[in-house]
Order: sequence, then structure tokens, then C-alpha cells
Amino acid sequence: MNFKNIGFLFFLGAFFSLSTSLAQEKELYRGLYNSYDAFKENSIEKRRFTQTQIQPLINEIKQKEMFKVVKVGESIEGRPLQLISVGSGDVDIFLWSQMHGDESTATMAIFDILNFLDSEAFSAEKEEMLKKLKLHFLPMLNPDGAARFQRRNLLGVDINRDALRLQSPESKALKWVRDSLDADFGFNLHDQSTYYNAERTPKPATISYLAPAYDYEKSINEVRAAAMRIIVQMNNILQEYAPGQVGRYNDDFEPRAFGDNIQKWGTSTILIESGGYPNDPEKQEIRKLNFVSILAAIFSIANEDYKNADISKYEEIPNNDRKLFDLKLTGLTYELLGKDYILDLGINQNEIQDENLNYFYDAYISDRGDLSTHYGYRNLNALGFKLVKAKIYPESFQNIEELQREDIFKMLKDGYAYVPLKKLPEANAVKLPINLVAEDFEVPENLEPNFFLEKEGALNYAVINGFLVVLSNEEVEVPNALIID
Repeated sequence: MNFKNIGFLFFLGAFFSLSTSLAQEKELYRGLYNSYDAFKENSIEKRRFTQTQIQPLINEIKQKEMFKVVKVGESIEGRPLQLISVGSGDVDIFLWSQMHGDESTATMAIFDILNFLDSEAFSAEKEEMLKKLKLHFLPMLNPDGAARFQRRNLLGVDINRDALRLQSPESKALKWVRDSLDADFGFNLHDQSTYYNAERTPKPATISYLAPAYDYEKSINEVRAAAMRIIVQMNNILQEYAPGQVGRYNDDFEPRAFGDNIQKWGTSTILIESGGYPNDPEKQEIRKLNFVSILAAIFSIANEDYKNADISKYEEIPNNDRKLFDLKLTGLTYELLGKDYILDLGINQNEIQDENLNYFYDAYISDRGDLSTHYGYRNLNALGFKLVKAKIYPESFQNIEELQREDIFKMLKDGYAYVPLKKLPEANAVKLPINLVAEDFEVPENLEPNFFLEKEGALNYAVINGFLVVLSNEEVEVPNALIID
């Protein structure tokens, strides 16, 4: 027999076996995506939540035989740091979330994953996976920061810059867990700015990945290479559900960062950053993408499929760029000192938080000029439209209740963006599409994100606190305007 033919047959067999395996895996991930609602933890549907809200979930998990819950430390204020473990395999995977207290998307996804593991669905696949792996989840590493929905801990330290000095108890707990497990794989779960886009595209970097560097030279050893291959697998899965919306985080070495050091200490580390997604302010769709991609990675590790990934594809994932605005207006006419100029405007929504963890938007003009290399979540070609400054309504109202009896939409169509009240509410924002101001308020000379766009003598659009209002459509969607004293 011709040995070349035998080799070719072996090659064909291996190729078809790999193709069949990949097809089966894709079907599994589609099944996870399509059945997600069955596993979603419905008690958490907003980004701002505290440990008090997730502690009952952890207590419930503690009662289940398949899970083990261990207290591994305390925050500065004495909140418990708890490690949830499941599985009996020899490969340890460690996942930690919310080391930055205001980055909560993956914490939500972790509880969805725990619900999945506790369910009867996909039982054969889970049984096989949990024989090979042991999963360890440390949700909400920074509960003091989460209580205030702030990045840093109570000491004011960025935990992700405390891997060397270990000044904070939260940092010490993270290091102790990593070392005690000597974890094979680590998932460092974060949120990033919604203004990141996939480089040279208008698409947001909804999810960004990184296999952190462990030295300044950005060397690639077996540990980091494994993380890169897993990311290639995760990217392949996400392209089906968020095509073109995956980015690659900057891999400059940061010697104080946990991700970089955990990679250096021998754990193949994958950074996942949750960014922006259109019309998803509470990041519920991004939470779902976390659920699917993290589980895809876990199954890939169990089946060792990631070893077949082409590592060169890692470099093909677009870099993160930061060229997105909430609203981009292109080519509008702006009059200054009697002369017309053509400008693009980029407007962003700044989230301001009150003491009750409620938030409102306070818009600002982020950039102006030639913004042809930038993009917007919402875009308007304003060529031929002239910017008209907003006016103050000539009549004062006693209070909001009296104002609400008026036709506010007609006020907008007449070019009014500010309404004076004799008694302003003790708040910063109002759930109306018009700003409330004191009786002595004067419209600022500087360009603010409250104006109108006029064409051929008619007002066609309003921009109220940075939100675009189409004046031909009485369905006004402005999450909030401002109360200005």
C-alpha cells in the first residue's frame, strides 16, 4: 500500500473529526445563546447593585450540594469576599469580577452562569465538563466600591494597580486565592468606556479581549499563548452575535496590574472588557454576550479545542479605538461673529450619580470641527441645517405640575429649550424633554448641547441635553433634561 495515501487518509480523518467537533461546539453555543433567558438571574437587571442584593443568591448557592462557598477575606468595611467553587476536575479556572466597583456587567453574567450550572439543561455536556474542570468564581471583589458604584475601594486605591504592594485587603485576598489554587486559567472581568470602537469602524467595542503581557517586551510563552488561543475561540463565537463589535485591549505591560502579574505567575489570563452596545444602557445584551463567550471558553478548555486555534488570528482582532460619540452631527452651519462656519459636533452623555445610586445624564460637547474619522451611536447628516441657539420661554410657571399642563412639545417646536419656574425642585434632573431654570437664568454664550437645527426657516430638530429630538415626531425620547438654578 502507498504510505502517502495512508498519511492522506489519516489527515482527512483528522480534518473531518475536527470539523465535526467544531460544528458540535457551535451548536452548543447557539443553544446557550438561544436559551439564555432560562438562566438569567432576574433579580439583577440594573448595573447599580450592591452586595446586599447578591448575598441572598450566594446564600442560596451555599445550600446546594454541588457548590462550595468559602469566605476568602473581607473588604475594608468588613464585607465578605466569597469564592464559589464547582466541579471535580484537575484543571482550575479562576474568574473574578468587579475589582472596580462600578464595573458590574460580568458580575451579573456570573450569576447567570451559576444558574446554568445548577439547571438540568445541557446536563451531559456539563457533567463531562465538570469532570475535567474545577471552576472558582469570586464575584464582586470590591464590594465597598460597589456600595458607592465607584471605581476604587474605600481606601481610594485602584485594586488593579495593587498587585505588588498588596496594600488593600481585597488585593491580598485575590493574590491568596490565585496562589492557593495555582489556577491554570484566569478570567479578569471588567467594564470599559462605551466610547471605544473597533479600530477604523463605526461599531462599538462591545466586548474587548486581552491576553495581558507579562513583561515590557510583550513576550509570548506557553502561558500567554494559551490565553491568546482561547480569545481567538471566544472571538469566533461572538462574531455570530455581535459581528465587528469585538476589540483588542491595549497590551502595554503594567507592572502593578493584577492581570499582567497573574499571567507572569503562570496562570493563562484572559481580560474581558464590557463596553457599549446600542440602546443598552443597563448592559443587559452585553451581559448575555459575557454569558455565552465565557461558557464557550470554559467548554473549549475542557475539550482542549482552544489548542487548535490559529494564534495568528489574535492579532487580527481590531485594536480598541476611542472615536465614538453618543450623538454625532455632521456638517451643520454655525454662525460666529456674523460669519458662517461648517462644523461637525460630537456630543456625549456624562452619567452623574446621586447618593441613592440613581443617575442622570448631563451632556457635553466632546469635540467639534472635522470629525470625519469619528462615529456616533446616533448620527445625523446636518448639512444644510443651521444651528439656532435655544431660547428661554417668556412665561414663568409656579412649579412642574403647572408646567406639565402646558404643551411642552409645542414649546420645543417654537425653539424653547429652557422654562423658568418660580420654585425649582431640589434635584439636578427632570424626566421631561425641556430644561427647568431659575427665573434669573441667562442662556450661556458658549455653545451648549441645547440648541435647534433650522432649514429653510423651519426648525426640524432639537438637541436637548445632548439628546436628538425630531420635531416632526411627537414621540420624544429624552431620558432627562436638567434643572439649572
